[in-house]
Amino acid sequence: MNDNAEQQPPLVVSPAYPEAQLARAFTTALTHEDADTRRRADARGQRWRQVLAGMATGRLSIGARTPVNGLPSWATPEVVRGGFATGTASAGGPLQVYEIEAARSLGVTAERPALFRHCLTEPGLTWLWTRLDTGDYEISVPEEAALLTVAWLVRHGETGAALDLVAELEPFADQLRFLPRPTIGPAPDATAAVHRHTVSDAVGTLKRRRPNPAVESQREALAIWQPFGDELLIHWLRTARDGRVVEHVLDADWLAHGAALLDRYRLLAEEHTRCTKHRNPKENLGILRGALEEALAGRELEAPQLGLLRHAVASMVRRRGIPGSAAHTALRRRQSEQAALPSHHALAQLVLRRLALLPQETGVSDVDPLLAPVTEEEGRESGLPAGSAVPAAIRHVVESALSAPLGTLVERGVVPSAEVLAELVPQLVAATTAQAYGEETLRALMTANYRAFRNRRSLLLLNLEHQVRVDELPWVRAVSGQRSAETGAPDDEGALGVLRQLGELAVQAFPGTILPNPLVREFGVLGRQGDLGTPFVEELAADIFMGTFSPKFLKAARTAGELLGGTLYERYYGIDYAAIRDLAVIESGAAPARSHGAHTSPGFARLCAERAGTASRSWSVAANGTVIEQAQILTTHNLATLVHRVGIAPRPGWADLARRCFVTVCRLTARVHHNPRPLSTIKDAAYAWRQMVFHLSLCPPEEQRRVIAGLEEETVRHPAHVATRLTPALNGLTLIAEGGAFGDDGTADDGRARRFVGWSTGGHWM
Repeated sequence: MNDNAEQQPPLVVSPAYPEAQLARAFTTALTHEDADTRRRADARGQRWRQVLAGMATGRLSIGARTPVNGLPSWATPEVVRGGFATGTASAGGPLQVYEIEAARSLGVTAERPALFRHCLTEPGLTWLWTRLDTGDYEISVPEEAALLTVAWLVRHGETGAALDLVAELEPFADQLRFLPRPTIGPAPDATAAVHRHTVSDAVGTLKRRRPNPAVESQREALAIWQPFGDELLIHWLRTARDGRVVEHVLDADWLAHGAALLDRYRLLAEEHTRCTKHRNPKENLGILRGALEEALAGRELEAPQLGLLRHAVASMVRRRGIPGSAAHTALRRRQSEQAALPSHHALAQLVLRRLALLPQETGVSDVDPLLAPVTEEEGRESGLPAGSAVPAAIRHVVESALSAPLGTLVERGVVPSAEVLAELVPQLVAATTAQAYGEETLRALMTANYRAFRNRRSLLLLNLEHQVRVDELPWVRAVSGQRSAETGAPDDEGALGVLRQLGELAVQAFPGTILPNPLVREFGVLGRQGDLGTPFVEELAADIFMGTFSPKFLKAARTAGELLGGTLYERYYGIDYAAIRDLAVIESGAAPARSHGAHTSPGFARLCAERAGTASRSWSVAANGTVIEQAQILTTHNLATLVHRVGIAPRPGWADLARRCFVTVCRLTARVHHNPRPLSTIKDAAYAWRQMVFHLSLCPPEEQRRVIAGLEEETVRHPAHVATRLTPALNGLTLIAEGGAFGDDGTADDGRARRFVGWSTGGHWM
């Protein structure tokens, strides 16, 4: 399928996926018990209806770089799950509150064209210059940086560039907001600290917390119904003779006290409604109460009811002792203390009051005071016991707003995965890449613009299209001449230094995890600024794979060969890195190949298909996956670039990383057992295995042998089936390390030794 990629028909997007998403949203909006969830699902359904309507009318071109007819590619589209554009611009819609306030204060009509025109006047430019000088603005979508850029150009004598930019923006002035959001104070320096969530985000999460019904029901049972049940038990025990409850009441006092108990029961039942167990006539409390009602009505208890009563009384005494006894008193004291513990919901309200005193749109440099136990003063104001600790669930929410160096956030568990790391890296990359702008206010503006741009969700793209890049935004192009990199003074070491720091952090913090595409994109930005020379490659989607690769994949594979030629990695995966080097030389001297208008590497695509054994023209997601996996094997999916070109040297050392990768392999393999859809888990385990082999290949021979010899010890820490499933892979690794080789099918020793890869067009051996 790779021999002539030009002849492959362009892929088209079926409405089946949006229809399925709409059906799910509709079902949730109709049936979910939580009102907020229903409301969010209804809004999600509205967006999917927009997608389907746009596809049906032709207004949307799903899979294209410019998905919304009438909007330029640089306009930020609203994108829903799967990369589908809804047809709405993120900078469009009704006027924002800040736009209305700006129109009022500037004395213009509350319309976007009027605001746009006013900002091109002397008073409007003065207003923008004030924002630039003080830093009192926020950019939530990149378009909000446009007019500030115009103002900067005018002030610095770049009138021609400013006029050109205005001409490009003006046709969309009625649709998109180009005005910045005023704030108080500039954004914090991301080179010193970053944060995952703002204080406002943490407040919103805590406000959405509701009392746990099960916990509150148990609290009510311990505090109200069990003590009341003790009173009923004592009341019936007063009738006992020879250890048995009699069938008739003894005196008027007993009846009067019983009536008072029932009156109080009705009041308690009306006020305390969480626990309903006391209403069950088959439960002990229900039996005692029902028998008392019969007695007060003057009816003698019939034999079945009397038997139930006696059984209930006996079982209550047997289980907990007679009320007032030492054992019973100690039990009720413990339960009372448990019931008196403050609820998580109440403690969340206390933490909310603490958070309310902080700036809301940034992180927190010190979360410890926010998480301190309840003080005496707070206890008096809230009724919470002084000294009560903030529970872990609330601590995690507050800690997510911690503003600190990225490494600190990883160490403290605020960044639990490579995916979350990828969410935070743009804050740091924005500040780093903006250092190329020499003028301070422009540097701050481009930093804010980059952060907003990285919030732009990726589109579903077909036919080898690529996502819009930040330097394609008109206002970024307009100031591109201000970058020091274009005047011969690039801050290469600064960008490469940050790239080295981030690369080491990702590899050592999350071993066995493939680098997510958003993180790879940020690495690419830093690599280009630092003139790295070797590109970073993304993980490709098997369901829209076009059967070919861009030339950067071959460049990355050649870099891997420079590092790994002759190593365990090359032997284990049966790679001929010398042939890859020769292929790169041949293609670099040939006329560029193209497919769907994009440059491609037909030789690399052919090599991956041959290695995957899918050189036929048949198409399937699984077949595509095997080809993509071979590309990842040949390129090491950026690990070789990080080590060989960037120069990362993770602190734990390669042997430690290899062991930790194998722990990930075992953990993932454990999930295969009884898994009805195990293939994605097996694929992830193979990714972790590949990283383990890579790290092993960088170890000295003796250390490499020690690590491999100790891998079986790790398997015994996991369920028995893990060792059974991994034995062929471990045998294969040992075979290659000792100088052996796999056959053409990736096995040896009659299948007892196997090369571990994740994708398969048939049943996977694992």
